[in-house]
Amino acid sequence: MSIDKAFTKENLDYYLKELAKEFRKRNGTKIPAEIVLIGGAAVLANYGFREMTYDIDAVITASSVMKEAINAVGDRLELPNGWLNMDFKNTSSYSPKLVQYSKHYRTYSGVLNIRTINAEYLIAMKLMSGRRYKKDLSDIVGILNEQKKVGEPLDYNKIDRAVKDLYGDWNGISKYTIQVLKAALESENLTELFEEQVKEEIFSKQEILRVQKYNEEKVTKSNIDDIINLALRKSKKQDG
Repeated sequence: MSIDKAFTKENLDYYLKELAKEFRKRNGTKIPAEIVLIGGAAVLANYGFREMTYDIDAVITASSVMKEAINAVGDRLELPNGWLNMDFKNTSSYSPKLVQYSKHYRTYSGVLNIRTINAEYLIAMKLMSGRRYKKDLSDIVGILNEQKKVGEPLDYNKIDRAVKDLYGDWNGISKYTIQVLKAALESENLTELFEEQVKEEIFSKQEILRVQKYNEEKVTKSNIDDIINLALRKSKKQDG
């Protein structure tokens, strides 16, 4: 779910703390809740290359009181309705096996266990989503870069296993997204590649918005890559 208010690593932790307090007040301490952060929120929680996200997607396992707690915290802190939600379950990147491949992040107020997705499985999700006009591809490069920096690099075999664990095969992943992954795995300068990918994503988003606003052509999942590729070719031709 896209929202107007940006979430950062710092305020994400604050909102989760407030949610835990509210849940504990309403539900007590006997039955804890579990939330697995997905996508941009998982990237924020585990890495430093993302400044913010506008999507707080999660797998929520809790009593019905959790929904009340989410709404109460949202109202009190002036967050949009559904500021923490499970809408991503309707997207291609969802897999019922995500919880199985998650890891502990933090526990708040003794009742709210927060988990995130392991690096290779987070990359697998980003590969499946593969939106060139959002942060999916730059997130892939950023994760690979930070894993390398901390001495825990990912190789193709680990990512291949993660994709197959979650989705069975690579059939739903675009050729372009696979090309980006392979280029990243072979790159000797992931920081530079990350910056290039971010610039391309910004350009792609601007082009999609321009087409939607000024052209009669409707942007769809089937033609979005063609629109972006044409715009990139024109841009490179002008620069050359």
